[in-house]
Amino acid sequence: MNLPNKLSLMRIILVPVTVLFMLPINIFGWQPEAWNDFVNNNGMIVAAAVFIIASLTDMLDGKIARKYNLITDLGKFLDALADKILVISVMIAFVELRRFSAWLLIIVVLREFAVSGLRMIAAANNDVIAARMVGKVKTATQMVAISYLMFEPLLLKIFGFGFTGYANLGINPITIIGDVLLGISMVMVAYSGVDYLVKGKKYLKG
Repeated sequence: MNLPNKLSLMRIILVPVTVLFMLPINIFGWQPEAWNDFVNNNGMIVAAAVFIIASLTDMLDGKIARKYNLITDLGKFLDALADKILVISVMIAFVELRRFSAWLLIIVVLREFAVSGLRMIAAANNDVIAARMVGKVKTATQMVAISYLMFEPLLLKIFGFGFTGYANLGINPITIIGDVLLGISMVMVAYSGVDYLVKGKKYLKG
């Protein structure tokens, strides 16, 4: 296995590590108190650090593969799979934490199924639907939005008392920024999904 594929595999391995620091443990009522206290107070910072490392491997594996001509079918599969697992797993965790709407997650999952299905149809016709720039922008906006959401608890602790005036109006600038970033990423999810379907409509005519 070459280095880019190892980086993609590492990204997959870091997914459960990220989620582990995001969500308190509750297994059939068993809750390790000390661990859960750490997760509730500081876990998100660790999760953010792990998530950023995982996101950086997404940039590195592609650059290395192209520079040293290490592009393989396994690499293409692992890279796409790792991105989807990382983003969707963290979004599921945010749904559990009530910071992300399940309806938005459904849109993300439907988009990924639709694009993956389209690629399978193309492959059955001995064709390949290459990754489009709009898809890469979509992934980048998702990574930025998720990273910001992970730092929100820390930002609220640091600046929370500075926004008491806004709080009285029911407005919190810190979470509003997070909502805007989420909104941008969701627009790109929808747009990129439609873009792939339009460009690949010839595969759907049958």
